[in-house]
Amino acid sequence: MMPRVAVMGGSVGGLTAALVLRDAGCDVTVFERSSAALQARGAGIAALEATLRYLTERGGRQVADVCSSTNWIRFLRADGGVRHEQRHRYLFSSWNTIYRSLLGLFDPARYLLGREVTGFSPSADSVRVTLADGSATDADLLVCADGVSSLGRARLLPEVRPSYSGYVAWRGTVPEQALPATTRERFGDAITYQVLKDSHILVYPIPGLDGALTPGERLVNFVWYVNVAEGGELDDLMTGQDGIHRAVSLPPGAARQSAVAAMARRRARCGRRGRADRAGPVGARPARPRPGAARPVPGDRRQLAVRRHVPARRPTAHLRALRAGKLASRLLSHSPGRDPSCP
Repeated sequence: MMPRVAVMGGSVGGLTAALVLRDAGCDVTVFERSSAALQARGAGIAALEATLRYLTERGGRQVADVCSSTNWIRFLRADGGVRHEQRHRYLFSSWNTIYRSLLGLFDPARYLLGREVTGFSPSADSVRVTLADGSATDADLLVCADGVSSLGRARLLPEVRPSYSGYVAWRGTVPEQALPATTRERFGDAITYQVLKDSHILVYPIPGLDGALTPGERLVNFVWYVNVAEGGELDDLMTGQDGIHRAVSLPPGAARQSAVAAMARRRARCGRRGRADRAGPVGARPARPRPGAARPVPGDRRQLAVRRHVPARRPTAHLRALRAGKLASRLLSHSPGRDPSCP
């Protein structure tokens, strides 16, 4: 009988693990708490070979189908002039493009939306998975890939707790076509950095929301890292317009106008007017490293938690797919009834 696998969380990590396990002969079901397919989370991704491995080796995709590319790395002075540049090829994608590409390769009937996992308990030969609607299902293996505020991680690895790194990331995207021609030319073929006092900014082109890769139809992704003191200053920043304080990230457009105005003043002090007025909604996200890698729960080979090795809100979402691919290999070695001939 095919090993039954339940995947808790249907984002990039969960989908990658689900696809690899399905290909290895497992009966995989993904439980995603969102009631609709996920969209526009994570913005830009610097694409490594491992990020694209499943799509190119098993998914029938070419790199050019999902990635934009740049040929330069460029550093700007505070006044916008070029401080240094050199040739260096990079590949970029977007969370949305990678997610949709992976989702298109998975059976929709096995990707269950609006099905939040609220609990689980192991038995001698299976794991009982409980859902928010009161229903339950049994699996031979449970994969917990449910994100930064993971229920699975809290239950299985209670010693793993986030700690603040001392800076936040303001991020957003701008349509290329909304930029002046000179700005579009400057950003179109480079990853661009600007190092400022207690902060730095990076900018690079990514696929459009519809996956468009033609120059002029893409998005320009920007991330501005800013040092923010822990305590009142951080708490004030992470309280949205609705008055709700969030520990990990603010939804796009939720930052209070006072916080946005403070960033505008910081921009003005840098000596050059930016293009924040052309940007879409921006969210502030404190970096909270979670050291370690995916690992099976000590003493229990039927549950495995996905742990991020990178800060939760860095523009390195590609590492989620990378970690998920490595995780899937480990999953196979812990999967009950695994056929040793499976790759």
